[in-house]
Amino acid sequence: MDGFVYAITQVTALMAADPTALSLLGGMVVLALLWWCWCCFAWLGNVVRADSGGMFAVLVSVMAVLLIVSLTVPDVYVDAPGGLSAPWLFVACYGAVRALHLVTYWLSAPDDQALHATLRRTALLSVLPPLALLLVGAAFDGVTRILIWLAAVTIDYAGIFVTGRSGWRVASPAHFSERHGLIVIIALGESIVAMGVGVNRYPVSVPVVAAAALGLLATAALWRLYFHGVSEPAEHRLAQLTGDDRTVLARDTYTFLHLPLVAGVVITALGMKKTLQQVADTGHYGLAEPLHGMPAWALAGGTGLFLLGAAAILLRTTGHRAPVLIIGGVACVAAGPLIALVPALVALAALAATITTLLILHGRTSRGGVARTAAAD
Repeated sequence: MDGFVYAITQVTALMAADPTALSLLGGMVVLALLWWCWCCFAWLGNVVRADSGGMFAVLVSVMAVLLIVSLTVPDVYVDAPGGLSAPWLFVACYGAVRALHLVTYWLSAPDDQALHATLRRTALLSVLPPLALLLVGAAFDGVTRILIWLAAVTIDYAGIFVTGRSGWRVASPAHFSERHGLIVIIALGESIVAMGVGVNRYPVSVPVVAAAALGLLATAALWRLYFHGVSEPAEHRLAQLTGDDRTVLARDTYTFLHLPLVAGVVITALGMKKTLQQVADTGHYGLAEPLHGMPAWALAGGTGLFLLGAAAILLRTTGHRAPVLIIGGVACVAAGPLIALVPALVALAALAATITTLLILHGRTSRGGVARTAAAD
């Protein structure tokens, strides 16, 4: 867990070092690879006791490997001179995590032939080909590496549909949901950490305090929206299902649809970090200065991605659309040009107000939907 927390922090730092559209794409590719590592052991930990001797040893090994991965993230595309090669080390550690996952799953159920067949297909279709592409990409630089690694991620994620669902199990829906909720908390906490890191070299002024408070308000609203509007119905629906139906819902809702939600938080954290930096750095920026370039889109666009991910989760788990989240998400994704026209502090205030308003409106519409469903029953 600690290694994954640090890794998410490092993804934000990777994008913040050179905030361009290309660095955003590269950061999302790295996040997708890290997310896959997390999901592998979220599934495994749901059917195998984490405190058992063998599983505990595996988890400690994975934590150590993820810590090494985290150290390589800032240099994964532009390797600093000296020491080990960050791209090669990143790929080697990623491959080690995936191998440990498959081997441990195999040993945890020695008589489950259906699971063993699925694990073999997973290795052949969803591990080895992407890993080979990652190794090829590590031999290149810049855009080429990012595109090759993006292809590896695409094959990896698509492979899970080809491998099938036989053998995979979700023994405890509550535990499974809680594990993914923790990742959302970690990502939201990273947004707060990013704000603090963004101003740690500057004096604390009234605008800095105001910006920090607005960022915290926006983060709290996203937290409330997820845990009271998204997580609860998703967990409830997962608990209602059994067998392969539960497996498919868990795969779609948590492994796939939680990724854009978490990515949205990480991107928003980048926008908040740059906003705080700009507000604090009075020597280079005035309070009337807007955000520019990719950070201008990231501030609201990341929130839009979060809202659309939340709407997709609700649609998949309840079958109901969330019009407030969909409209708000699309508006936030498209708000980049407007963010670049207003002072950064004003943009952050508008974002906090928008998220809070959407939270209230969504709460009212969801309660109305529940009441109508109950009346119909």
